Amino acid sequence: MSHPYVSRVIELVREAGAATLPYWRSGVTVQEKADASPVTAADLAAHHILQDGLRALAPEVPVLSEEAADIPLAERAAWTRWWLVDPLDGTKEFIAGSEEFTVNVALIEQGRVVFGVVGIPGNGRCYYGGAGLGAWRSETPGETQPIGVRQAPAQGFTLVASKRHSSPAQERLLAELGARFGEPVLANIGSSLKFCLLAEGNADCYPRLAPTSQWDTAAAQGVLEGAGGEVLDLAGAPLTYEARESFLNPSFLALPLTAPWRGELIELARDLV
Repeated sequence: MSHPYVSRVIELVREAGAATLPYWRSGVTVQEKADASPVTAADLAAHHILQDGLRALAPEVPVLSEEAADIPLAERAAWTRWWLVDPLDGTKEFIAGSEEFTVNVALIEQGRVVFGVVGIPGNGRCYYGGAGLGAWRSETPGETQPIGVRQAPAQGFTLVASKRHSSPAQERLLAELGARFGEPVLANIGSSLKFCLLAEGNADCYPRLAPTSQWDTAAAQGVLEGAGGEVLDLAGAPLTYEARESFLNPSFLALPLTAPWRGELIELARDLV
């Protein structure tokens, strides 16, 4: 993958992931942030490794991390390129002892993802990619395999759903998709791994009509875009990351770029919402 920062960012993601593991399945103390979401010492350990490492890699590129997001909009609005970081996505999965938590770093330029890296500390796997750059899965350092979305389901339509977050609109969409396309297979998985399932061709669509934050999605969106997918808002426009007062994303649909059912899905989701 031909971007000068990628190799070092993969190393940092692995280092940050390793820093979370001493706290995993160890009865780690959980604190509650202002938005009622949980945070642990593992989140903060990964955050410090990524923040320090990214600043050393590219001192001129600001870092926006979930664990240090209190940067005024007036300052962020002047940025043209920055790192968007979720040190530990899937904290609830982490607390529950599941492997389905990730470390996420994306490079953003003019509001678009240049590339993203998603690491899974629990099993050592890493995904990375970006639009026009391709996408890969790495089980161990030095071993990589290119990945890509599938255009047609092998055995039925597979929808990715969140284990912990839904909404009435999302439930209606899932029901309507079943009526239109036949009863789908549901793949329930935590954190940013939902995008990675699509990127490696193991699912067909990830509709999200419930809240997410920018750091939850950017890195994995880069992987999916590199694998031939896209992430769209309900107007059919790409999900972007320009500076805003709120870090919340709009509802979105993640799917293969050239899926023949793309237009129908967008129309259906828009009508339901």
